Amino acid sequence: MKKPVHLAVYDTLADWETGHATAHLRNGQFHREPGGYEIVTVGPSLEPITTMGGQRVLPDLALDALTPAGSAMLILPGAGLWDAGDDLAPFARKAREFLDAGVPVAAICGATAGLAREGLLDDRDHTSGAVQYLEAQAGYAGAKRYRDEDAVLDGDLVTAGPTEPVAFAREIFRRLDVLRPEVLDAWFRLFGRSDASAFEVLMAV
Repeated sequence: MKKPVHLAVYDTLADWETGHATAHLRNGQFHREPGGYEIVTVGPSLEPITTMGGQRVLPDLALDALTPAGSAMLILPGAGLWDAGDDLAPFARKAREFLDAGVPVAAICGATAGLAREGLLDDRDHTSGAVQYLEAQAGYAGAKRYRDEDAVLDGDLVTAGPTEPVAFAREIFRRLDVLRPEVLDAWFRLFGRSDASAFEVLMAV
């Protein structure tokens, strides 16, 4: 049995940033092996949260019950709350727990700022919306490891900026090794570049 992928959910979550990743992980289409991943939502508590787009989500699990041993990956979306105080700092601390245990973490948009404040980007290649955004975070000392790319995978860490949900998904798929390389390339060309020639490759899977 595959371990589930855990998706963090919290108020002001940026709805558009993780949909490509979670939908394609769950449905299993184009995967090397049959079957997809269970997507388990993790909130600060079991109370409903409201996304930036106004959707109400009832978390499956509270953060304090989440352990790396029971997870294939932790995905951290952006949210206005990442820039509004320390409410989401427990999610960054959980990311440290995952990385220390060798379980991958994927962070996009404001979540990269949370990881920067936690010191998790100082010794790993990473990206975000802009290096200046991260340099404004207290404690960040990782500018030399910043990469001006659509998404970056370094070991167990995936990062991306807010405009790159498809590249973010691509690197998540790469880290979890769910698609063969030629299929991953075709998937990104189709969904990220609207390249119709990639459709034929995917339909042959």
